[in-house]
Amino acid sequence: MAENLAAKLCALIQGDDVKAEQWKLLGQERDCSLLVGWMDESSSAHSVIGHYDRTIDRLKILHHFPTSLNIVQASLNQSHTLLGYIVKSPSTSENPDHQVYQPHLLELPSKKIHCLLPKTAKQVRIQFLYRQKPQEKSSADKFLVLVHHETITMYTATFCPAPEIESIEPIESIVSLKSETIVGAFVWAQWDSTSQVLYHIHTRRPQASGILEEDDLESRPRPSASPTLSGLQFHDELPHETVLNIPLTLPQLSTSGSCGTYEDDVIPLRVHDCSLDLIVISDTRGLVCVCHHYLYRPVQPPQHLLDAILNDSNTVHFAYSVTLLHHSCVIHCVIPGIPWCQAKLMRPTFSIADDYMIVLVQGAFTHLLEIGVSHDPSCHVLCGPLKTIPEGSSYLVPLLNPSTTQNTRGKKFLRDEHTHPIANALTIDLPTLDLVTLDISPEFLIDTFTRETSVQGRLGVIHYFMCHRHDFETVANLVAIISDKPKSLNVVQFMQEVLIGGSYSIVQRNLLADAVPLLSLLPITTVKDYTSYEVKINGLGITLSHEKLWNTSVMLLSPQQRIVPYRSDLWTKLWDNLGKRSESKPRFNPSQITDKLLVSLACYQPEALSRCSTPMSPSGGLVLATSSGTAFASNLGNASAALGEHLMSNRANKMLDAALPFVEMENCTASRMEHVVSVNLRELSMYLLKHATNTPASSYVSCTSLQVHAMATRYVAAQLESSRILCQILSRAAGVDPRIDQERGFLLIDQMDEGRRALMFTLMERYRYAIEIMAFPVPQGFSSFFTYLGYRSLRYSMFLQYVERAVFELQVDVTKIIIADIGDTKENVIKKLHLLSLLPRSRAKRLLNQWLHPVSFMLRAREHATNILSGEICQNRGRTSQHCHRHNGLAAFPSADRLSPLDTFLDLLTAKASLTELDFGLLIEATVTSTEDFL
Repeated sequence: MAENLAAKLCALIQGDDVKAEQWKLLGQERDCSLLVGWMDESSSAHSVIGHYDRTIDRLKILHHFPTSLNIVQASLNQSHTLLGYIVKSPSTSENPDHQVYQPHLLELPSKKIHCLLPKTAKQVRIQFLYRQKPQEKSSADKFLVLVHHETITMYTATFCPAPEIESIEPIESIVSLKSETIVGAFVWAQWDSTSQVLYHIHTRRPQASGILEEDDLESRPRPSASPTLSGLQFHDELPHETVLNIPLTLPQLSTSGSCGTYEDDVIPLRVHDCSLDLIVISDTRGLVCVCHHYLYRPVQPPQHLLDAILNDSNTVHFAYSVTLLHHSCVIHCVIPGIPWCQAKLMRPTFSIADDYMIVLVQGAFTHLLEIGVSHDPSCHVLCGPLKTIPEGSSYLVPLLNPSTTQNTRGKKFLRDEHTHPIANALTIDLPTLDLVTLDISPEFLIDTFTRETSVQGRLGVIHYFMCHRHDFETVANLVAIISDKPKSLNVVQFMQEVLIGGSYSIVQRNLLADAVPLLSLLPITTVKDYTSYEVKINGLGITLSHEKLWNTSVMLLSPQQRIVPYRSDLWTKLWDNLGKRSESKPRFNPSQITDKLLVSLACYQPEALSRCSTPMSPSGGLVLATSSGTAFASNLGNASAALGEHLMSNRANKMLDAALPFVEMENCTASRMEHVVSVNLRELSMYLLKHATNTPASSYVSCTSLQVHAMATRYVAAQLESSRILCQILSRAAGVDPRIDQERGFLLIDQMDEGRRALMFTLMERYRYAIEIMAFPVPQGFSSFFTYLGYRSLRYSMFLQYVERAVFELQVDVTKIIIADIGDTKENVIKKLHLLSLLPRSRAKRLLNQWLHPVSFMLRAREHATNILSGEICQNRGRTSQHCHRHNGLAAFPSADRLSPLDTFLDLLTAKASLTELDFGLLIEATVTSTEDFL
């Protein structure tokens, strides 16, 4: 059950003679404290304003008014000596529906009240400026008074201590109150107390070109005024400066104030009417988001018809857009077909939590927008409504977190990856004052992954757990969910996301500071940037789209143009984030390697390679080839060893310690895995060298060659580790746990039941396809394990098709097992011969020598004779005693003169080669057995 702020505060002041009713929230200050108002009806009803310090949970009564006032907003200065408040009252007793606003200033020590402006029908707000470094005693306080559509004025109140009187405490009083107009007419304004920034929207006309004649200026129509969002940054002692000017395109923007309806919500502090619902949310890491919520109809009728048809039975489009200035893009979200009676009450809540923005529409859906600075926004998650929010909540607004106001926002820290929620923001429901926590837990995301079938949403959940939480155990649970339908076309795409995200997550851990800039060049997700898609949530068709902004940096004041150049604040960090976005430095795409591997693997001969020339050599030396064909050696043995220790030390998750269902060993001299690693290492190193070293020294990506090659080595090793992890996850999803099963490899496959074996083969088939598309290395031993798994799971004819299309790789170990399993019947001998014909020559010859069958003798004898007759040097292998055990050699084909065709053939061979080079036993055995009926 949600805690209520009014009930909590009432308990702090509850007494025998106190009766507090009609609580309302009046404002929130930079130190996270809240200003609240209530009616004290203990004796005679009168208004009270109090200050609630959330850090120490204490409520202090600031002032008792003698009468009942409708106070709608208030602000307190830093020293708690001045209180500004806004009274909203009927203009006349005859017309109570027409409300007017009036700002007042109260001196707390002397209880003296100053009326700042006459009453006005325009909405009025007041806000004190807070110093970044507060002084113990300040002689002056500054505050803003905002009057909608009119002006924004900055007041300076100067104090002078009154003469001390005996037994009476000294009282300060205002000796001067100066004002300065800083903004003229404006449409909308918002105060950011954390960064001390005033945002406002005003209209300005484009300046006419000076080369036009006066007659041309008079004849041409004047360009219409365009709305512009500006930001004023305030400082302690220095004057304020305009740091932001952004042209906007705002539908339903009313510049004449025709709406006439104001909502007196005080968090965030804004001045606006119902024609424009816009909020700017910033973060000290350099994140600035402009959130705009609006309703519209696809075909806009005339206004008089619109007023007539907008009844409860009609539908409108509920939409919002989030402009990410630090990414120079706009994210649009549209939900069509919402009934008007429902849409007019839907108010989205926007809140930043780590690298995500939470967009909550109570009772409809929850949207997690990825807005972090690590990469372009792409992996968004659309979920159902949060079940932890009370049903009666209507408009939740986030409260400031005390920890974020103490210069801790945006800092990375270690945390419990399995229990820490993605968001734990405290919000307040303005109508009811209920305190509601936005708790988006991992369990909620897993449940969303289970219920929703959207590919984009599921990819977003996988990306979050891989790259933001580094939680491989939860990813294993997600893969188990999609393994229920292993033949789905989307399974491979999910596996690719695990491979890419897992590699990035492994590299990201314990990374040295000088290598951090290179992360911006490494792949992080398979989701394409600026992707538009549609998702179904609770029957609502939600369309999400991206739109790029151009030249965002020209709308921002550069660091050298600031009043204090290069002072670190929100805007310098925003400028840095914009500088990091460079279209000329895209992330590395693994597809660049896939095409090259298709060619090189077609000519791949592992028996002809030496292990000393591969990057996975025991010596740890790395040999890279440049584009010019020359080779240079990078002495990174220490880096490789350190990387191995790094991977082992980071295996905190149980998943990283689990064993594979096969032994990671291959019999060939240089494995296929090493070849793939070598190609990846070469291509990635060249890419990083191109984009990281050929840049100016002031660039954010400027590293030495040694750092580049160390990062390439680290990432390639992480690829192999990520591939191992996914293979382990899929084995567990198929019900094979190497930690429980005693056997591994071929024996494990033989012990499986048919259903479990079929499921594992389907998953491993998708796994191999995902690996091939992403050009990732597979663990050693996987090729033979996968081939034998396919042999035991498929019909033999289908198995041969996989072999012929190079899906199955016939290594010596697995082919030897398969040949032994087939048997030596006439039909099976033909199968064996076909199977051997699909092997490389050297591998087939090696297996043929181990097959003690007449066909093997014949084939080997023919090859032996062919080599002799063609002039190739052959050596007698001493096989005579091995093969000649049933026949009498020269007497096999007697003739009249006791000669035979075999004698003639042997004479021909001895004329070509010496007796030591002939294998008489093999030739005689093959000749004799050729007369037998074995086929």
